[in-house]
Amino acid sequence: MALAIASTALSSLPFSRCREIPQKCFTEKITKCLVGRSGVIVNATKGVSSVCEPLPPDRPLWFPGSTPPSWLDGSLPGDYGFDPLGLGSDPELLKWFAQAELIHGRWAMLAVAGILIPEWLESIGLIENFSWYDAGSREYFADPTTLFVVQLALMGWVEGRRWADIINPGCVDIQPDLPNKTKPKPDVGYPGGIWFDPMMWGRGSPEPVMVLRTKEIKNGRLAMLAFVGFCFQAIYTGQGPLENLACHVADPGHCNVFSAFTSQ
Repeated sequence: MALAIASTALSSLPFSRCREIPQKCFTEKITKCLVGRSGVIVNATKGVSSVCEPLPPDRPLWFPGSTPPSWLDGSLPGDYGFDPLGLGSDPELLKWFAQAELIHGRWAMLAVAGILIPEWLESIGLIENFSWYDAGSREYFADPTTLFVVQLALMGWVEGRRWADIINPGCVDIQPDLPNKTKPKPDVGYPGGIWFDPMMWGRGSPEPVMVLRTKEIKNGRLAMLAFVGFCFQAIYTGQGPLENLACHVADPGHCNVFSAFTSQ
């Protein structure tokens, strides 16, 4: 059984408080958004990316012809105007939700790769007895309690620094001071620099930064849904995603998502 899910309906929430749809934003400490042809200028809150081109007013929406909420103005990658419950109407929550989705999407992409690649390596005989679902019950170089404490300490340190960067952008900068090289401007969620963007694809790339970041968030959303599908498959079939895919390709009429709800 193969579960392929694609998501373009969920939207990421922008940092801006702009109540108009911006065409171009130039951000320093205070971002000014130039809207439409009328020349109306409104102030946006800090947190809007200084290197990311906002989406145009005619951007694709989750439901064609719908009107997005005023707080979803296209200033954040992956904004499709989806917020039926109005959760993003609070400007402070906007920033938190956007960062939470971005980080969860990145972890989900790593998780999906960590499931698919070892399973493929097992299928070609390079590793043996791989099972991601019961990995927690296996024996490792240390006992479970030690592993838990070490992971808790390391993750707590990393997440603490990330939270500090949200509160005060740039305060945890680790970029070395290099001659004739300017450090990237603080951009929450996108540290860049020599450690995270050595090729400078996300800073000054010929392809707009918004396009690259939109690709990242869309792949992250797909990975989050894919991981839910992997869990569902493991519970109901006891097999990995590649095994389920092979079964589905061989017999799509019987090996599919509906077979999990029918008697064997």
